[in-house]
Amino acid sequence: MTSNRNTLDRRGALQCLGWAGTGALFALSGGVASAKMLDHAIGSTAPGKPTGARPFTFVQISDTHIGFSKPANPDPIATLRESIAKIKALPQAPDLVVHTGDVTHLATPEQFDKAQQLLAELGLPVHVIPGEHDLVDGNDPRPFLQRFGKDSRGNGWSSFDAAGVHFVSLVNVVQLGDMGMGTLGADQLAWLSADLAGVSSSTPIVVLSHFPLWALYPEWGWGTQDATAAMKLLARFGSVTALNGHIHQIQRKVEGHVSFHSARSTAYPQPAPGVGAGPGPLVLPPEQLRSAIGVSTLTLNQTDTPIAITDAVLA
Repeated sequence: MTSNRNTLDRRGALQCLGWAGTGALFALSGGVASAKMLDHAIGSTAPGKPTGARPFTFVQISDTHIGFSKPANPDPIATLRESIAKIKALPQAPDLVVHTGDVTHLATPEQFDKAQQLLAELGLPVHVIPGEHDLVDGNDPRPFLQRFGKDSRGNGWSSFDAAGVHFVSLVNVVQLGDMGMGTLGADQLAWLSADLAGVSSSTPIVVLSHFPLWALYPEWGWGTQDATAAMKLLARFGSVTALNGHIHQIQRKVEGHVSFHSARSTAYPQPAPGVGAGPGPLVLPPEQLRSAIGVSTLTLNQTDTPIAITDAVLA
């Protein structure tokens, strides 16, 4: 980890990453988000398209860091499996899972193999985007995309529709900007403009990224340098939910029609923004780790009401 916050490079950023296990369960009934604790999730219907009053649900997990083995969590596989078990125990099985990056810690073939095996235990469709730890040699997403992004474009961006919601996956980890912040780049922004052109402004939008799309704490690289350009393209939509990882803790912001949510990790925690010398794995007493990791539920309804999320920990 570099000591100069204003010159955080890729190596320094990679040394700083991590946090505590969690996922977020999203339930969609039309389009606005209201959260429920995992243990009180609604319904008991098998996954599939929503019928009647049954909402569409999906789970967000992030920063699994398969291959990490330091004191902050010597066994992230175990905490991921606990998160998977919590998801599988939901009274209403979710329709899909999204993973917002840092699937692995060092992007080795063995770590990719293990990650695929673990995510398959969910028994659900899983949509995965890369984090900077998933890049080979610091900027090559191709090995990751061969495993998890075969239908994506460019460096891994893509979109899909589910139950009336338009999901957009953005990649902001391949090139780092000032202070180690993420960037989207002109090619991806042009693709985003074309992708959104045919989508009705009344369609709920869910945007997935690894780095946050708001300036959460630029001094630590916690933001996306050209996110404003993406937000302008999303300005005409009445309901936009932006989900990210990277921060390894719950951070939220509502700005107009856009609700931002940074998820916990399933591996280990990081300090709060600006607390201490910089980001990096936060070591908790072992008995406290599972009180910082878990799964949360979110209900989406089709209005402009901001998203409300309640997180349930593993402990």
